[in-house]
Formats: sequence, structure tokens, C-alpha cells
Amino acid sequence: MLNLKHVIMGTAAAALMMASGQAKAEWPEKAIEFIIPFGGGADVEGRMIAKAMSDVLGQPVVPVSKIGGGGAIAYTHVKNSKPDGYTVAWNSTSILTTTNIGNVPFDYTALDHIGQVAQQPVPFVVSAKARWNTLKEFMAECKAKPNTLKIAFAGFGSATHMAGVALTNAMGCKPIMLPVKGADRRKMILSGETDAAVDIFFVPLKMVKAGKSKFLAISSGKRNPAAPNVPTAKELGVDMEFDLFRGLSVAKGTPQAIKDKLEAAMIKAAASKKFSGRMKKLKITLAPMGQKAFAAKLKKANANIVSIMKKAGMYQAKAKK
Repeated sequence: MLNLKHVIMGTAAAALMMASGQAKAEWPEKAIEFIIPFGGGADVEGRMIAKAMSDVLGQPVVPVSKIGGGGAIAYTHVKNSKPDGYTVAWNSTSILTTTNIGNVPFDYTALDHIGQVAQQPVPFVVSAKARWNTLKEFMAECKAKPNTLKIAFAGFGSATHMAGVALTNAMGCKPIMLPVKGADRRKMILSGETDAAVDIFFVPLKMVKAGKSKFLAISSGKRNPAAPNVPTAKELGVDMEFDLFRGLSVAKGTPQAIKDKLEAAMIKAAASKKFSGRMKKLKITLAPMGQKAFAAKLKKANANIVSIMKKAGMYQAKAKK
């Protein structure tokens, strides 16, 4: 005969497991904080996917800007948050750059990564009136006159910073690098306060279409259909392939059931007619991928960025091994 105490304990344990499963099944029960690490294009895209995910999840996904340190402030906030899926980072390539440049005392594996939403190339931009019509012309002058030409980028540890470093370092150019927020980078190109900028793709593309700026090269491995006449850095003899991706991350230890729900919501939101149509209009490549594929991509991209930084003497990762 079963001991009554054992029966009661077994029933209680089963009830606890059922309650726990039900709690996970009910996630989300409240608003989700959606942390955006940059202004400009990152903010535009982030607010769009947050709205689309709100529609899928049935709870508000609320954009919150935490700008600074090349993404360091945002990623630190999410890393230190409760691992319950209610604080989500709108990540980018900066999760790899800001960690390896030493802006934070951890590496990209300190967070759990949900997946990728989209990607875009990083263009090298100059004014339409600039005297350089090719990247080689700009780099030749830069090489001949070190510490003279100015190149603006988003901030130390950002993806635009790394793309600029990789490009100039590979071509023997020593420019003056200027950390400047997005909108001001574009104004400075037009005013002549900077000679060039390394930027995200879709915002300066509007200026190129308007005849105010021109792209000398893009960082991707292949040409972009929205700017088919712009060569890749690789075509110009520069051994680099660099894309700016955007996706989602959460605190380490977030339950797998919640991460799976976030992944499914992210992919469904990305595929929605409204969001995908907006991405197409902005000329951003929609490229959703889940946790497994994104983990493999991050590992490969991280090795590439570490290599770039070491060659440039910028690698200062502080994560404890």
C-alpha cells in the first residue's frame, strides 16, 4: 500500500510542475521592454519590429532607447536584467564589436541570442561634389596624406567603426576618425566637415538617390540590388566581408520555452505584410533566422571581428576566459 505522505508529496510535485508549465505557456502576461542601443536607422527599424511583435504576442513591446558606448549601455542593461523574457535587446553587429573593443567586461556569449531579423551592407559615403569618384582615389590620397582626411562613424565599438577600421587598415590609410551620431554624419558630409562617412545602408541611400551623396564601396560580399553599380570592397582588392545585422537578445538563463516563443514571434512579425513591405521599401534585406542558425553566424562573425581588431591593434576584450 502506498504511503499517504508519498501520495500527497507526489500530487503536490505534479501540481507544481503543471503550474510552472502553465506559467510559461502564458508568457507574456505584461509589456516587454525592447532596448534599442542606437538612434538613427537602428531606432527606426527597432520600433518597426517592436510594433509588429506587439501584434503577434498580444502584449505591448515597448521601445526604450539606451544609447551609448557603442551599444555597451544597452547590452549591459539586458545582461543584468531578470532572465524572464520581459527585457529584450535589439542587437546588431555591435554585440560583437563593443565586446571585443573592451567597452564591457563580457563577450557576446554573456547573453542568449534569439535570432536575426535583417541585414544590410555598410557603405563608404562621400558628398556628390567630392573630388573622389572611386574608393581607390580616396584611399590613395589618404595614404599620401596621413592624419588629414576625416571619416565619420557611429561611435567607438560600433559596426560602422569596425567596417571603417577594416577598410582603411587594409588599404594603408590613416584617417582622422570622428565618432558622430547618424543624422549629424550626413549633415557633415554635405557641409564638408567630414570627408567621408561609414554608415548604415538605407538612410544615406536616400541622399544618393537625391544626388547629394555617392557610395564609393559597400562592405558586403556581393553587390546590393538597391545600388547595383557600387562595387564591393572585395571587388576592389580589399579582403573583407562585413554586414550589419540586427536581431534579438535576452538575459542569459532565460527559459527555453520563452526564447522559443520570442523566436517564433520575431519570425512571424518579420514575415508580416506590413513589416516586410516596409523593409523592402527601405531597401533592407529581410533575412530572419532562429537561434541555432544565428548562433553559428555569431561565432563566425565574432572570429572575423577579432581578426580585424587584432590586425588594427584594437582588440581589448575584457571578458574572463
